[in-house]
Amino acid sequence: MNDERLGAEPSDDLPQDERTYFAESRQGKTRGQALGPGADAAPAARDEHFHGHRDRLRQRFRDGGDRALADYELLELLLFRLIPRRDTKPVAKALLARFGSLAEVLGAPAHLLTEIKGVGESVATELKLTAAIAHRMLKGELKDRQVLASWTSVIEYCRAAMAFEAREQFRVLFLDKKNALIADEVQQTGTVDHTPVYPREVVKRALELSATAIILVHNHPSGDPTPSRADIEMTKLIIDTARPLGITVHDHIIIGKDGHASLKGLKLI
Repeated sequence: MNDERLGAEPSDDLPQDERTYFAESRQGKTRGQALGPGADAAPAARDEHFHGHRDRLRQRFRDGGDRALADYELLELLLFRLIPRRDTKPVAKALLARFGSLAEVLGAPAHLLTEIKGVGESVATELKLTAAIAHRMLKGELKDRQVLASWTSVIEYCRAAMAFEAREQFRVLFLDKKNALIADEVQQTGTVDHTPVYPREVVKRALELSATAIILVHNHPSGDPTPSRADIEMTKLIIDTARPLGITVHDHIIIGKDGHASLKGLKLI
């Protein structure tokens, strides 16, 4: 039989875990209605308020841009498309409460996102897609530009790529003779506090790409970007390996949730 004739709600194409979460919310409202008049708004009134809220939020964004909205409201706007015809404010606030900031929500691993009630694999995937698009945009800002003259863009790009990773990553930005970006590659992924680095492999890859300079980057999942003794010694070893082959190591940047550190800026190399 046709579901509409039975009065069933049209499918939202939600994965089962998201559907279950919002079904629970509907059941709670139904129980409220059973308590008597005034316990909950009539369905038509609820729908009008619901759609009115979304329209008002969209209008505020159109009029004032992102500055007109709090972080949870921006996240709500994104979730509107991912979770249609449902109140997404509780989900947005739960995500921010769990991860701390909008950047950390988008940087969180998908399997941790799905631990939030109301977020299933499809929503987690879309959030990661949003993060990937933002990262690609930042990378695009570096294309065909002198990296050393766009240092702020370099830091923003590296933070977007690595600041909220749960494990250490060691990546290398390979530059040509004009210091334009040739390639950005993750060389190694390690544990929460260690990544094995092989200087010969770094230099070998630079030669394969005809790079004349490199910038080393790795993250500290602890959040503190302060370089360790091992970080400094490893950097000096790569410098000593690269120099005889005409490859310059411009810097080693350490990225953390709490900021970044430049070994060159700290005069450690």
